[in-house]
Amino acid sequence: MAVDGVTLDIAAGEFFSLLGPSGCGKTTSLRMIAGFELPDSGRVHVGGRDITDLPVHRRDMGMVFQSYALFPHRTVAENVAFGLRMREVPRPEIGRRVKAALAQVALTGLEERRPGQLSGGQQQRVALARALVVEPPVLLCDEPLGALDRKLRQQMQFELKELQKRLGVTLVFVTHDQEEALAMSDRIAVMNRGRVEQVGAPTEIYERPRTRFVADFIGEINILEEAGQARALRPEKIRLVSVSDARVAGTVETANFLGGSTLYRVRAADGRSLLVRETHAGERAPRGTGDAVGLTWNDSDAVKLES
Repeated sequence: MAVDGVTLDIAAGEFFSLLGPSGCGKTTSLRMIAGFELPDSGRVHVGGRDITDLPVHRRDMGMVFQSYALFPHRTVAENVAFGLRMREVPRPEIGRRVKAALAQVALTGLEERRPGQLSGGQQQRVALARALVVEPPVLLCDEPLGALDRKLRQQMQFELKELQKRLGVTLVFVTHDQEEALAMSDRIAVMNRGRVEQVGAPTEIYERPRTRFVADFIGEINILEEAGQARALRPEKIRLVSVSDARVAGTVETANFLGGSTLYRVRAADGRSLLVRETHAGERAPRGTGDAVGLTWNDSDAVKLES
């Protein structure tokens, strides 16, 4: 069973992400919303209307696939215009909207190329423009930014979020990239083995994970076992102090420079390995391998996890 008992309530105009590892059921859930898969039980409603039995073409949704699904014999402009032509939009309006959509995804000047003449990232942006140009009330995206390089991907994240808000479209976004989901979403559903582990705003998912899986999956984490209770503690919540003021004393095993911060792995005196992220500030030199350090944190920052 790909998904099991998944119930989601997505608000109109919301940027909602399905986040999880490969095989967790997020793409299957998206395909059920789109109509490519039929649920064994349960119903799909959009705007109070039951669309479970409607075919794909009558659901009035845009979708961006992982595989792009472009027409190889059509130009970029023709691919983007396809949905508008099917809706019998007047030709001058088609030209205006295609031009605007291609500008949104940084493809101006490539209108006459065919998909085979484009890079994978460019093809993915054509697919995104084709879905956006019809201005659907619901847009479904299955990892649409996956083939882009990091800089362009970040740029497209901002532009897609801005465009989604401007159009007021409800966007359901599938990704396995935690940073991407945290940066773009109004709310996130974290999925694991066909079930939803937690739904919440990005700050809630990150700061207050409910389960060990969510804590482990989202960013770096320390899992503390205290009196039979597991607690999650983010590396940036731990402060490096003098050994005399420490809650835990230890020795630096590794120090990874990350630009604006350094991520330390500290071996505590009791044998535990703890991650500590320290933001660079002031003139203090970073700790080196083998340095003795003290660690402390606030009890409220160690989040109790469900068993």
